[in-house]
Amino acid sequence: MRKISLSALLCLVTVAMPAMAGQGAAPSTPAAVTQPATTPASPLPRVRLVATGGTISNRRGGRLTAAEIVASVPGLADVAAVESEQFANVASAEITLDQWLALARRLNAIFRDDPSLSGIVVTSGTDTLEELAYFLHLTVRDRRPVVVTGSMRNPSQVGYEGPANLLASVRVAADARAAGRGVLVVLNDEINGARDVTKTDALRLNTFASRSFGALGVVDADRVVFRRTAEGRHTAASEFDVGTIETLPRVDVFLVYQGAPGDLIKTAIDLGARGVVLATAGAGATSGTQDQGVAYAREKGVPVVATTRAGSGRVAGPRDRSAATGSRRIVGGDLSAVKARVLLMLALTRTTEIAELQRIFEEY
Repeated sequence: MRKISLSALLCLVTVAMPAMAGQGAAPSTPAAVTQPATTPASPLPRVRLVATGGTISNRRGGRLTAAEIVASVPGLADVAAVESEQFANVASAEITLDQWLALARRLNAIFRDDPSLSGIVVTSGTDTLEELAYFLHLTVRDRRPVVVTGSMRNPSQVGYEGPANLLASVRVAADARAAGRGVLVVLNDEINGARDVTKTDALRLNTFASRSFGALGVVDADRVVFRRTAEGRHTAASEFDVGTIETLPRVDVFLVYQGAPGDLIKTAIDLGARGVVLATAGAGATSGTQDQGVAYAREKGVPVVATTRAGSGRVAGPRDRSAATGSRRIVGGDLSAVKARVLLMLALTRTTEIAELQRIFEEY
């Protein structure tokens, strides 16, 4: 038998390998290693914080600035890119009506100049937060969310909840589903609509609630949850343009109580009140000589809005609309007295006709 040398055997193997490769095997040339495609991280939503002061900033020894409040919130940078600006730094009761107008103009300008901004958070003191929120609800003419927040405890107290409220508010402002719901109030991980929310307790953390109607949603650990939306005209659908309003007319609120005098209403009108809001007993009752004050308002052409002091419920109008028009008395529905004042101030910048004013109260 013929012997085959080792070198010849190696040659035979070398020649056979390409033929074997042609029988369905993969080519011998190694394929290039494909690295997993890396998708650039989506940019975080951008939210603007506009600070006005209040307990949330009222640290012992000096108030926190907007930038300091942002820096104090753990995890905030994980949910949004937050920019901050200082509009004011005072207690909510110290904010003037002219500042309300300036703030609304500022928020409108921010939205107008920054189309990619997701939303705005406004910090406020809680004492008059519901009034400011409702004013912005009527005057910020954009669908993107404006969230108003604050805190019941200050930064120097144990249990200060300001950072938690701000984090929840930024999450809501950054959430696309918050758009079109009007101005929102977020504290204690609850989302309330600016029209219906009120401060129900002087001290408790769960003070803000919408008594008759309930919250719009909640802010949970995993996501923001909405269960309903705000009815009525507001924000982008509002007819009130702060760009054309130089000053808000004087409107005074009077509480109905047993034996209340009507001369207080007369005096307010003589001193320049252009509108009156009554926080009536029950669903519209006055007392004492207040009817005389209402009659005086009618003589002077000053509209009177009837609300209830009960805390919830609705003041209904007569079936005959002409009766309400003749009395110059407007029914405020389920608006609280302080919010009826806000709406009447804005409404009076557009009309003094009773029928038109009543239309506004029904639509907003």
